[in-house]
Amino acid sequence: MTSGASPQVGGSATRTPAKADVLARSFETHRDHLRSVAYRMLGSLSEAEDAVQEAWLKLSRSDSAAVENLGGWLTTVVGRVCLDLLRSRKARREEPWEALVPDPIVSREDDGPEHEVLLADSVGLALLVVLDTLTPAERLAFVLRDMFAMPFEEIASIVGRSEAATRQLASRARRRVRGAPVAPDPDLARQREVVDAFLAAARGGDFAALVSVLDPEVVLRADRGPAQGGSTEVRGAAAVANQALTFSRLGAGGGVVHRALVNGAAGVVATRAGRPFSVLGFTVAGGRIVEIDILADPDRLSRLDLAVLD
Repeated sequence: MTSGASPQVGGSATRTPAKADVLARSFETHRDHLRSVAYRMLGSLSEAEDAVQEAWLKLSRSDSAAVENLGGWLTTVVGRVCLDLLRSRKARREEPWEALVPDPIVSREDDGPEHEVLLADSVGLALLVVLDTLTPAERLAFVLRDMFAMPFEEIASIVGRSEAATRQLASRARRRVRGAPVAPDPDLARQREVVDAFLAAARGGDFAALVSVLDPEVVLRADRGPAQGGSTEVRGAAAVANQALTFSRLGAGGGVVHRALVNGAAGVVATRAGRPFSVLGFTVAGGRIVEIDILADPDRLSRLDLAVLD
C-alpha cells in the first residue's frame, strides 16, 4: 500500500458504508503514530507500511464498536505484527539484519527554528542500528515503553510475559542503548560544518583532513546491494578515511551532492545523471563523526521518498 493512501474499506458485512467511512477516517488519525511505532520496531519503511496495513485489515474485520481505546488497540496490533516480523527475521538468519543500514528518512534542510524540534523527534540511524542488536522482545519493550510510554501491563500482553519480566526486558535494552554513542550533537549547524568538511576532504583526496573530522572509533556501514558487493562495515578513523576516498571515487563523474536531513541529522543525497546514487547519514558527536551510514543499493533507493530532490 502506498504511503499516506487511504485504506480500502473491508470489514464486517453488517457495517454500513457510512460507518465504514467513519472507521476509515478514525484510522487515518492514528496512521502517523502507528507508522512511527512500526519504523522504530523494524527499521524498514516498507515493512512498517505493511504492519500498519495489517492493523487496518484487522480493524476492518473486527467489532470496532467494542474497542474503547482505538489508538491503544491499534498500537497493540502493530506491536504484535512487528514482533512476529522480527522473530521471523531472526529465524531466517543468524546474523543481524543483512542490510546493516536501516531505511533512512530523508527530508529537506531549512534554516528555521523547527530544526531543533525535528531533530528531537527523529530517531537516528545509529539508534536503529543499536536496536537491531536487541532480541525482538527487548526491542518491542524498549520502543513501546521508552519511546511511546506504553504501560508495562499492556506491553506484557504483547510479548506474552509477566509485567515484572517485561520490565526486565526494557531494562536490559535500555542498558544496551545507553552504552552506544547514538546521540548526535544538538546543534544542526555544527553538524553540517563537520559533514561539509568531511565531504570536502573526500572530494579533494585529503586523507589527513578526513581523519581529523573522524572519531578514532568511527564506524562506517554501507549497503551497496547484492549486485555491487552487498554490505560492509568498517571501523577506525584510518580505515573509514580510506573507504570514504574509495566511495568518493566510485561516485565521481557527473555526481551532484544535495544537502539533506537524514533522520533529522545532517546528511546528503548523491545523484548521478539526475538519479539517486546514495544516501549518507552522519552521526556527529563531540564535533567529530562517530558513525556514517551509507545506502547505495539501487533497489532500496528506488523505494525511498526522496522529495528533497524535487
